[in-house]
Amino acid sequence: MSTGEGTIRLRPPRNTLDRRAVGWWRIQWLLAAAVPVVPLAVLGALIEAARPWLLLPAAVLAAAGTAAAVLLPVWWFRTHRWEITEDAVYVRTGFFRQEWRIAPMSRIQTVDTVRGPLEQLFGLSTVTVTTASAKGAVRIEGLDHEVAADLARQLTRITRDTPGDAT
Repeated sequence: MSTGEGTIRLRPPRNTLDRRAVGWWRIQWLLAAAVPVVPLAVLGALIEAARPWLLLPAAVLAAAGTAAAVLLPVWWFRTHRWEITEDAVYVRTGFFRQEWRIAPMSRIQTVDTVRGPLEQLFGLSTVTVTTASAKGAVRIEGLDHEVAADLARQLTRITRDTPGDAT
């Protein structure tokens, strides 16, 4: 962030997510697709009279889930960015509809690091920065777990040393 004559200009955040986030997102998509596909396929295999009505939707959903698992994570990896400065945490997500989330250091209430089972498998973590914003927390997903731990320590130090917002 740079300031000049009272305006704030944002440049794109510099940091990308860990490359392993692509695999993590792919597994999430494949598991989500498997939820409806597996029961439809099992029932289609067991109920001969309903086989066409069950296996066709299973095949369509499997193809759509696989296509999403192949394409979307690469796309997301190219567009998701994050950065922290002494003044704020900011995150950019989205491609068609880009969203920039900015959390001033003076407004940060908590910093959490979470590692779900799949994230642990991929060596990743999510850092959640909670503020008083009605929009909710700022989340940085797909970070190497060591980077996430360092980020949480750095944010804790910076927010501790930042005076609170008087507004």
